[in-house]
Amino acid sequence: MMRSDNLKKGDRRAPHRSLLKGLGFINEEMDKPIIGIANSFNEIIPGHVHLQTLVQSVKDGIRMAGGVPMEFNTIGICDGLAMNHIGMKYSLVTRQIVADSIEATAMATPFDAMVFIPNCDKVVPGMLMAAARLNIPSIFISGGAMLAGVYKGKKIGLSNVFEYVGQFESGKMSAKELNMVEDMACPTCGSCSGMYTANTMNCLTEALGMGLPGNGTVPAVFSERLRLAKKAGMQILEILKADLKPRDIMTKEAFINAVAVDMALGGSTNTALHLPAVAHDAGVKLTIDDFNEIAARVPQLCKLSPSGEYFIEDLYRAGGVTGVMRRLFENGELDGSQKTVTLKTQEELCKEAYINDEDVIKPWDKPAYASGGLAVLKGNLAEQGSVVKAGAVADEMQVHSGPAKVYDSEEDAVDAILGGKVKSGDVVVIRYEGPKGGPGMREMLTPTSVIAGMGLDKEVALLTDGRFSGATRGASIGHVCPEAASGGTIAIVEDGDIIEIDIPNRTLNVKLSDEEIAVRKANLKPYKPEVSGYLKKYAMHVGSAVNGAIEEY
Repeated sequence: MMRSDNLKKGDRRAPHRSLLKGLGFINEEMDKPIIGIANSFNEIIPGHVHLQTLVQSVKDGIRMAGGVPMEFNTIGICDGLAMNHIGMKYSLVTRQIVADSIEATAMATPFDAMVFIPNCDKVVPGMLMAAARLNIPSIFISGGAMLAGVYKGKKIGLSNVFEYVGQFESGKMSAKELNMVEDMACPTCGSCSGMYTANTMNCLTEALGMGLPGNGTVPAVFSERLRLAKKAGMQILEILKADLKPRDIMTKEAFINAVAVDMALGGSTNTALHLPAVAHDAGVKLTIDDFNEIAARVPQLCKLSPSGEYFIEDLYRAGGVTGVMRRLFENGELDGSQKTVTLKTQEELCKEAYINDEDVIKPWDKPAYASGGLAVLKGNLAEQGSVVKAGAVADEMQVHSGPAKVYDSEEDAVDAILGGKVKSGDVVVIRYEGPKGGPGMREMLTPTSVIAGMGLDKEVALLTDGRFSGATRGASIGHVCPEAASGGTIAIVEDGDIIEIDIPNRTLNVKLSDEEIAVRKANLKPYKPEVSGYLKKYAMHVGSAVNGAIEEY
């Protein structure tokens, strides 16, 4: 019996069939599997504006393989457009909306299997969460990455534009040059061209086993992306025949594989939020301590933008995610027995993979960074943990001690940085930006980029209970837990307090005695964000970033 028989079979389903015929169904389609397609097309996000073309290829593949496609849409926000204003408070919260809306649609409409078409930041993990909850045969096909732009013979991406704003503000770039850069940095549709959050998550979807090889790296504008979409449409019928479900694929071992690939790629710090959240819905316990354990034994093999000169298109040509996984497998850091939507194991895919550029995918014994790309720091300033993209931090800032400059919002911090109030050696502290305190845990690409653009990224550190964008580089430490709104130590830091950062030893401390911290916390007033609507509901139910900022009921 097919799941969709609840719509199609028996006398009591005559009204249902009548409605299906109102959609254009014919009798011959009533005996075929119905494949739901969760599409995230909109005209807001450059990474999603072309997905109508992609979905047509998916539908072609489904029909070629004997299925009947039914498409519906989800919402999506462009993090770049939401950056540095109130809109960013609504970014992370959409992850839950995406997951909830797909769950509701697919339970109300009993599809036999599903194809998920995400591309950008919160849509990818939101769809993975939905797939884990529904646990019906599923496959992912992302929209693909944007090509890099070129300025003065150098490849550039969106993060460069944010940094060039800092150069302009400090007089190092003219208005005409800044205008030229903004014209050139985003030359095509697709998810922004570096190893930012969207591309990291699309690569990790492949590493988890939920996407076909190429899902994370084939550029959006390549015809190969359309062919991959058609194959995904065909493959979902094979997955359905095999009765292979997401929870058969997304095991604890598969998540460990994904974290290992994340470390090798030098991915976004946001994966420390998204992978635990997806794992939670898959019934798997994944913690930030798992990230640190894996980082200790898996080096960063790729130095991609924003921390390096290479882009997703370069990783694609070098061998893609399967090339990186092959390197891990050959060195005993990948569980090859894990299942994938190809109906092959990861070991079989690794043996088919190739590496044809060792500058992009570096040898195991000559890595870009000796340990994994991400690091979890703990100490009296982050008792539960904090996250930094360690592989993107300059050597000069791996260990740093300096006076705090404290701001209670991103806007205040940016004004201070641009106003020249932040000096070499300072540690900028941005608080009340966590999941509850923001609420919404804003990404902060503007302050980090302005610091870098002003040439201070090797002299100034930033830390926050909010998030830093995947496009961030430098000593930018986010996800400080407990957050300020929950009474964490970050809430009692004052201007001039000495902050001690030691990335190699994974510590983050404020130079205060336990007694002084206790006194300050005793005088701390309860914090309640002044918000309404969805943000009020979110603040009431969202949990700590250390557990993936999942909603708790």
